[in-house]
Amino acid sequence: MERDLRVCVMGEDVGHYGGSYKVTKGLAKKFGDLRVLDTPIAENSFTGMGIGAAMTGLRPVVEGMNMGFLLLAFNQISNNCGMLHYTSGGQFTIPIVIRGPGGVGRQLGAEHSQRLESYFQSIPGIQMVACSTPYNAKGLMKAAIRSENPVILFEHVLLYNLKERIPDEDYICNLEEAEMVRPGEHVTILTYSRMRYHVMQAAKTLVNKGYDPEVIDIRSLKPFDLYTIGNSVKKTHRVLIVEECMRTGGIGASLIAAITENFNDYLDAPIMCLSSQDVPTPYAGTLEEVTVVQPAQIVTAVEQLCQ
Repeated sequence: MERDLRVCVMGEDVGHYGGSYKVTKGLAKKFGDLRVLDTPIAENSFTGMGIGAAMTGLRPVVEGMNMGFLLLAFNQISNNCGMLHYTSGGQFTIPIVIRGPGGVGRQLGAEHSQRLESYFQSIPGIQMVACSTPYNAKGLMKAAIRSENPVILFEHVLLYNLKERIPDEDYICNLEEAEMVRPGEHVTILTYSRMRYHVMQAAKTLVNKGYDPEVIDIRSLKPFDLYTIGNSVKKTHRVLIVEECMRTGGIGASLIAAITENFNDYLDAPIMCLSSQDVPTPYAGTLEEVTVVQPAQIVTAVEQLCQ
């Protein structure tokens, strides 16, 4: 916001309260109420306002207090945000960032445990990225703000407490590039967001059992980084996808289709996909845990793939 006066933030409680998860803490005091705008509880209205502001040349960052609330703005995101560049014949660009917390938290109930990647992935004209570390959260956010395209940035409610030393110098992350988390030889594990940590926990067990998994945080949910993914598939010949998204119509399903279309001849085994169950997320903690992929399931899946 210091670098570019066109950047502004809007959403519920983003101003003086500092955001529901304190992502915008201190910004209102520093940049004022017009650039850090507290909005009414009306997602369709302020998302539409943000899209209109982007059309006029501003670079809005719209926060959904919870990603599930952005379903109220689905019309604006799909029919306006994603399509206006095309339907205007290129007269308008929509350099907007839509971001917020999502995923399964700690007993937040079904409505506040949404994974909207599957909802938004089919909208033409929109890019989607998911951050998983403090380093890539900053790098992806800055890249998204500077992009001429509308970008949806998915944050996870359980990753806000992560700490990491971040470089003092300016940097951005490529919006269309996956991250190689752990090189390996036996199996490619594709994951993103919070599941990165479940996969790395499982990887420790797998290494102790003699397996050498390659772990890739895909980060870019649309489009996929098929260069990085393809090179890994050509090396390991086995693929396991681990996601928190729903199984039906999720990111994993799209990944399976993309890998099958482009790299099927390199596969020595069918692609396996571990996803959340197709049920509303229960409030009870023990039941909630059962609906989400756990490290032990990842270990078992790799053992089956490598037989």
